[in-house]
Amino acid sequence: MTISTLLIANRGEIAIRIARAASDLGIRSIGIYSEDDVHSLHTKMTDSARMVPGLGPRAYLNIDEIINAAIEAGCDAIHPGYGFLSEKKELAEACAASSLTFVGPTADHLELFGNKGTAKTAAANAEV
Repeated sequence: MTISTLLIANRGEIAIRIARAASDLGIRSIGIYSEDDVHSLHTKMTDSARMVPGLGPRAYLNIDEIINAAIEAGCDAIHPGYGFLSEKKELAEACAASSLTFVGPTADHLELFGNKGTAKTAAANAEV
């Protein structure tokens, strides 16, 4: 699958790095920002940016609003960056349900490796 427009579901330096990489690949980037991040640098480093309701980290955890922002911006993929939603299977599932590509592991892998016990068992079973 070719990605043409990518929503970056993160802020700060990680969003800037993803935006630069996207630009290098010829991919249009859409940033998001919380109500209190309206003037943050990452909002100026993407091709455009959309506000998600809320303040601080809580806004960046709102899967429904992030999916809505991606759809409204005409995105075909979402990159979670790190932290926030990058290890939440719910975002990967919401992307799939909305015909968006999740740039990261599958929801099944996120669930499996999100639990250290099951991850160790899976690794042992795979002889890793």
